[in-house]
Amino acid sequence: MLTVYVHIDGLETTLMEIEEMPKPTDTIIIGRNPRRRDGKDAPYMLPEANMVIFPVHRLMFIEVMPTGQEEEIATFIRE
Repeated sequence: MLTVYVHIDGLETTLMEIEEMPKPTDTIIIGRNPRRRDGKDAPYMLPEANMVIFPVHRLMFIEVMPTGQEEEIATFIRE
């Protein structure tokens, strides 16, 4: 599962988990456990909703949050 922030045109940013990144040919994105950035229920969804489907054409962009499984990238600082 990937944790993502989905920025939807005209709505508040939604934090949710997705199985995989949407492909260029996908028309929808399916997410689980939708909530606001602060973890509270989104005012435009029922509190008991545990899965949402958004049309991709309404998305402005998606932010992918790092997972514990990702490798740390080494950076070098020039002094």
